[in-house]
Amino acid sequence: MSEATHALPAGYALHEYRIDAVLGTGGFGLTYLATDGNLNLKVALKEYLPSDFASRNEDSTVQPKSGDTTESFQWGLQRFMDEARTLASFRHPNIVRVMRFFEANRTGYMVMEFVEGKPLSEWIGARRPLPQKTLQVLSGSLLDGLEVIHKSGYLHRDIKPANIFIRDDGSPVLLDFGSARQLHGGNQELTAVVSPGYAPLEQYHAHGNQGPWSDLYAFGGVLYWMLTGNKPVEAAARVRQDILPPATKAAEGRGYTSEFLAAVDWALRPHEDERPRSVAEFKRTLIGGAPSVPADRTIPLTAGSEPTVIARPADAGGVTGMTGVALDREQVKRVEAELARHIGPIAPVVARNAAKKALSIPALVEAVAGEIADEKARAAFVRKFSGGESSSRPVSQPVSAPALTVSQKFSAETLHKAETALAQHIGAVAKVVVKRAAAKARDEAELYLLIADEIKDPAEKKAFVRKAVSISGRPGSH
Repeated sequence: MSEATHALPAGYALHEYRIDAVLGTGGFGLTYLATDGNLNLKVALKEYLPSDFASRNEDSTVQPKSGDTTESFQWGLQRFMDEARTLASFRHPNIVRVMRFFEANRTGYMVMEFVEGKPLSEWIGARRPLPQKTLQVLSGSLLDGLEVIHKSGYLHRDIKPANIFIRDDGSPVLLDFGSARQLHGGNQELTAVVSPGYAPLEQYHAHGNQGPWSDLYAFGGVLYWMLTGNKPVEAAARVRQDILPPATKAAEGRGYTSEFLAAVDWALRPHEDERPRSVAEFKRTLIGGAPSVPADRTIPLTAGSEPTVIARPADAGGVTGMTGVALDREQVKRVEAELARHIGPIAPVVARNAAKKALSIPALVEAVAGEIADEKARAAFVRKFSGGESSSRPVSQPVSAPALTVSQKFSAETLHKAETALAQHIGAVAKVVVKRAAAKARDEAELYLLIADEIKDPAEKKAFVRKAVSISGRPGSH
């Protein structure tokens, strides 16, 4: 009998949660789409139901299949609840958030954030090959989240494309901690998990030397797949003779530096002793060692495209390009923010490159729309900006500066604090949101009120608004 046949029916109530549908099944349980009746909020609800040694009764309760499996079931349930408690303590924008956990039906449940977006495998689609800068931004966010997990004494142990989502705002999030376990102690045999191509050899047997390097192998496998379109050769087949073509060869000539590709190969070494030992060590090589691109450097944005020049910092009035036309800065920012919903954190680079050559905002929109893979989304993006007048001005025409610029209104420290606070809720796109809001806000309190609108969770939004209200009472905040 499959796990799906054990699922709770649609409409079933668990405390304030109503089961809507089954999202997925696995060896340790099921994940449902559910509705929180108190908050009218969609959530993901995970139920502990290990199919090997437990089943569901007619009254919806869960019990071990036999007396011989009772101890294993109870041990697993305790681990499930312990892990839920640990995961609920994580607060990172790139880790799926555990909001609550409880016992019912003689088993355990974990309530998690329901991530709206696309699995990495769908999102990447026509975007492949992704520019190195985009890969570094996405990797950096996910590695930051993974480091939080490791520092808490846990391993994820099932990092693969299916367990990475890209939210609608372009930020990545690591999902599915059903295979997570503590670095030390516990019965490893019960929690063994293997995803061929992504699991390292040490996860294939009960007493393998698992550690942060094990998750980094899987992470390297995801990067290899993103770079080449091919899943890595299964680890067990690489021991006697490594038949996996290295990333330095498989992705050669696609616009990536040899150092970046070598870092991917480092994470994918078959023997754990030869891999990076920590996230920090790997990140320094994959991302930290990469120089920032100066204003006059060129980088390829898409496969087969001509290199385009990254825009230099613009003046206070507009973004001036090679055409001698200055596009309104706020309009360009609007295009960047909307584009980020479709292609993620690389949007500002794409928009500013195109702005250097565009004669008008509509021309800019047409130029960047090609980066959006989905046809309907691309058409909607163009329609959103088609109604306005051209915002172009000859560069020789004097550009009137606004009465008060963002830099005059808010210190760099104030903006950084706001970006950091908002990033905990919406990820890397926070920087764009804060800058856009800062151009409109009259004071710090209004800045926080404006950016609070980007937070979907009602409780988190309320806390953010309370912070804005407290700021409004401070001396010197106006």
